[in-house]
Amino acid sequence: MSDETIHRISGYAILGLSLFELLLVAGATVLTAFGRFHPAPGGDEGTAAHLFQLAFVLLLPAGAIFLVTADWHHPSKVAKRLIVPGIALIAAFSTLYYLEHLR
Repeated sequence: MSDETIHRISGYAILGLSLFELLLVAGATVLTAFGRFHPAPGGDEGTAAHLFQLAFVLLLPAGAIFLVTADWHHPSKVAKRLIVPGIALIAAFSTLYYLEHLR
């Protein structure tokens, strides 16, 4: 498999995992707003939290592979592929912070 193919697959993995994390947090936020989800204080975080953590752990090697196989002769192309995943992660972690501290 060529570096370009690995780079493209890892880019899709980064995008998919970051959007998955955003959807998990957004879903929990919506369910909490409608009173369907009551997180236990001090207890087990639940399946959604464990899936979020697993997706984040999988995001780290995917990101490393993406950066290692990138064509650094065109860094703007590399940066453009990271914009949407970056925004999704910022939104997910901002929402988590809001749910944990400002409620």
